[in-house]
Amino acid sequence: MAEGNGEVTLKNDVSATDDDNVVRTEDYPKLIAYGLDDKVASKLDEIYQSGKLAHADLDDRALDALKEFPVEGAVNVLTQFLESNLEHVSNKSAYLCGVMKTYRQKSRGGGAGPGSGGSTTSATVPAKGPDEDKIKAILERTGYTLDVTTGQRKYGGPPPNWDGPPPGPGCEVFCGKIPKDMFEDELILLFEKSGKIWDLRLMMDPMTGTNRGYAFITYTTKDEAQQATRDLDNHEIKPGKHLKVNISVPNLRLFVGNIPKSKGKEEILDEFGKLTAGLTEVIIYSSPDDKKKNRGFCFLEYESHKAASLAKRRLGTGRIKVWGCDIIVDWADPQEEPDSETMSKVKVLYVRNLTQDCSEEKLKEAFEAYGKVDRVKKIKDYAFIHFEERDHAVNAMNGLNGKDMGGSNIEVSLAKPPSDKKKKEEILRARERRMMQMMQLRGGGSFSPQHPSMMGGGPMPRGGPMPRGSSSTMRSMGRGDYDYDFEYYGYGDYRGGYSDPYFDDFYRYEDYYYDYPQPLPARGRSRQPPTGIMEAGMERGPASTGLNSGTQQVNVNWMGATRTRGKLNVAIRAAAGDQSLLHNSH
Repeated sequence: MAEGNGEVTLKNDVSATDDDNVVRTEDYPKLIAYGLDDKVASKLDEIYQSGKLAHADLDDRALDALKEFPVEGAVNVLTQFLESNLEHVSNKSAYLCGVMKTYRQKSRGGGAGPGSGGSTTSATVPAKGPDEDKIKAILERTGYTLDVTTGQRKYGGPPPNWDGPPPGPGCEVFCGKIPKDMFEDELILLFEKSGKIWDLRLMMDPMTGTNRGYAFITYTTKDEAQQATRDLDNHEIKPGKHLKVNISVPNLRLFVGNIPKSKGKEEILDEFGKLTAGLTEVIIYSSPDDKKKNRGFCFLEYESHKAASLAKRRLGTGRIKVWGCDIIVDWADPQEEPDSETMSKVKVLYVRNLTQDCSEEKLKEAFEAYGKVDRVKKIKDYAFIHFEERDHAVNAMNGLNGKDMGGSNIEVSLAKPPSDKKKKEEILRARERRMMQMMQLRGGGSFSPQHPSMMGGGPMPRGGPMPRGSSSTMRSMGRGDYDYDFEYYGYGDYRGGYSDPYFDDFYRYEDYYYDYPQPLPARGRSRQPPTGIMEAGMERGPASTGLNSGTQQVNVNWMGATRTRGKLNVAIRAAAGDQSLLHNSH
């Protein structure tokens, strides 16, 4: 921390100014000695005199940032800081750094700063804050604390006299569609009606000073969280404004792609355990026909969301190679678990670990021993068995789960109905944005060559990634080819209940689980998109990958599209040998 005892003491400092009447604190010379510009030091000293901030509150990080900041911008930031309500800000140094970060972002966007055409007096648009009298009354009544940062406003956590660990999974709810001008003074009173709040975190937009439209509320028990979803989901908070409230599931898993297929679970656990903290589990999936190989990707599970987030940040920089490979890292998309009432009506079984010679006819013969089977659909090494009666489906599941079929022990479970299609599309849109950002950070999508074991046995292409516009990265698919992964539809499969972030393909399967509309028909066999680019407008309807329609173009070096017999296959392409990524689940 910066030197000083935290107390504001005043004294005359004639050496720092031409005006003998200007009053300075004893910390002013320290600011000048640290290297701050006189104007910046004077403004900061003014804040010291106001009592809102003491020199001891600032650490070296904040002072270094002020020193490197443009003088006019630093003065504007400190002016805003002086005008801010800091009553509930516990870490003022971090808060000041957040204000500087926001100011810099807005300056780049043309909203602040000299020469931007925007205001030079504030880094954010002034917004009406919460009712401080209500906040004070709530805090006095409950004994909770309120901690404010530039990114969130946190109430509680833990409550007074709390003894024990924080509440576990299932105790937190997500609240969306919150009016942007609403604060915790209204939300607390609403959500505490459903149970005892452990903490409430309202996410804030530092660019505007308003909330981001969502919050997380943790209750002390699962029952209270469930009660909140029943009480407040679709609750009309303001005329015409309805909240969206559901149980929040913390994401503990990361998807990691482009790993050598020859690596086993223990090797992966050991390697990534050296690079990240809190790794508890590695999930890999091998082909039933070759148990020694993984499929070129894995899932890393961490002890907490924070540990997973830190691991993603470290692994996703592009500077870390694993076994000489540039890895692809993203969140594994959690699938919503259907409630017991929904699952009680399911008559479809999901079967995995099937060998290639296990045909639909053999499956139907085996499962019909338990009751009338309506139809069977096999895709790669898994299948869906549709029974006419639920009891027959349950009996078949109990009787055949774990049994040997074609030399492989099959796994049988009730098929999970998919999540809402609109939500799937939103997930895909978010993933596209993350991938775009990752490619930009990595220099426009340039990856080092894949590990030889990822290349399907073929030679590494000379010269690394193919030049932009090369058609050699596009695989020609003929009649009869099936290059589709159906794990997207919520049946767990290789992700153990998590969507595959990179191999989401769409296929019209005549069942209510697969109700995406038919993709546009192809013109001729194995028709390819324009070499080197694809127009995002070619994807339409709910099966879209989420790219904006219109003229946006994407470098085919990392994304391509293939149409075959009226079916659309969209896959992330991470390297010149990207066809091996499309087949890494074979």
